[in-house]
Amino acid sequence: MRQASLSRLSAIVNKRSAGNGDIQWCFSQVKGTLDDDVTEADIISCVEFNHDGDLLATGDKGGRVVIFQRDPVSKNCQPRRGEYNVYSTFQSHEPEFDYLKSLEIEEKINKIRWLRRKNQSHFLLSTNDKTIKLWKVSERDKKVEGYNTKEENGQMRDPSCITALRVPVIKPMELMVEASPRRIFANAHTYHINSISVNSDQETYLSADDLRINLWHLEITDQSFNIVDIKPANMEELTEVITAAEFHPLECNVFVYSSSKGTIRLCDMRQAALCDRHSKIFEEPEDPTNRSFFSEIISSISDVKVSNSGRYMISRDYLSVKVWDLHMESKPIESYPVHEYLRSKLCSLYENDCIFDKFECCWAGNDQYIMTGSYNNFFRMFDRASRRDVTLEASREIAKPKTVLKPRKVYQVCTGGKRKKDEISVDCLDFNKKILHTAWHPTENIIAVAATNNLFLFQDKL
Repeated sequence: MRQASLSRLSAIVNKRSAGNGDIQWCFSQVKGTLDDDVTEADIISCVEFNHDGDLLATGDKGGRVVIFQRDPVSKNCQPRRGEYNVYSTFQSHEPEFDYLKSLEIEEKINKIRWLRRKNQSHFLLSTNDKTIKLWKVSERDKKVEGYNTKEENGQMRDPSCITALRVPVIKPMELMVEASPRRIFANAHTYHINSISVNSDQETYLSADDLRINLWHLEITDQSFNIVDIKPANMEELTEVITAAEFHPLECNVFVYSSSKGTIRLCDMRQAALCDRHSKIFEEPEDPTNRSFFSEIISSISDVKVSNSGRYMISRDYLSVKVWDLHMESKPIESYPVHEYLRSKLCSLYENDCIFDKFECCWAGNDQYIMTGSYNNFFRMFDRASRRDVTLEASREIAKPKTVLKPRKVYQVCTGGKRKKDEISVDCLDFNKKILHTAWHPTENIIAVAATNNLFLFQDKL
């Protein structure tokens, strides 16, 4: 039996005890089969652009990492197009079994994070529930021939048959992309890893599970420093768990982490080696009028991201996205409802466990736009400048090049009038189709949206 994360366990315990945006988006590509038959292993579990946006990595529940590379022609043509081709595919993690705890460890890739490029190779971190791996992705287009001691097929030659000395020569070959594990960081987490984040110094990174956050050096695999530990002496006194953690993009000593209680803590590693005492805590006072049995569950933060400028951060809870100013802890400066129409459906969402879904959120490269997912393969975008928002859909019906995405609208109650083509009733939403993982190109308006086993790529209509 697979071990559930503590955040889900605490939720189960509670369960038992109780307008249009300014950008027009058009379809670019879809990577996947678009078949109705979906195997569990093919479901995409994370999406991440690298720092220049030329590579896009996805991880799935089968432990595989697929890297897409931007097509050079589409990048250099006018207008530029956001088209990507498969660059490399490799098995990052395998299913394992912890014999000491009689625990099966899933191969599912929880997070992927790119390191900044320093040479011709690319490096990325991938993690499942327990083990983090550093991968090197490199190209090889030359091979060496003419060895003295072995044949071309690699078989060793009989030394008695070597009668002359040959000088090996380098010859061109078909381009080969190789992925090799350079470091394996294991045995440091008792609970399931939910976050990894590379520091701006590009030498260290953090990993977070339900109760602890560890700091690693990329060159050292057998030692990590525990910088946050919220585990109580008596586990029966456990009231909250860590849900996400991320380093500040500019200040290497600052990181943030969110909790299942709806709070975000900012910590400064210069203050103390163990950051149990936060520097700032960001928490919005609860509206008494919206208090319900589900309040604690839907206030749990599933994702937190610091803006590229380092001034703001966004947090995603079940029903909304909030924007926080790092200089003001008292309340968010902006709040955007994602699917408020589901508030009346919380009871049924609670029964089918959808209320525990962990939606991610992301910033646009210029920090003006925010994107996050919803149900029925809908995803939402918010323009911070105009305060306008749009609901779009990633579906096979629009899987034609340059098809412009039409805004969708969900209505709460049927009024009896004629329904518009792009409107859908909240009762008709498919809760098995959900957009949990999205990514935005760091410098251009190109977005990647993971819909079950398909990866949709969209770009702005130029």
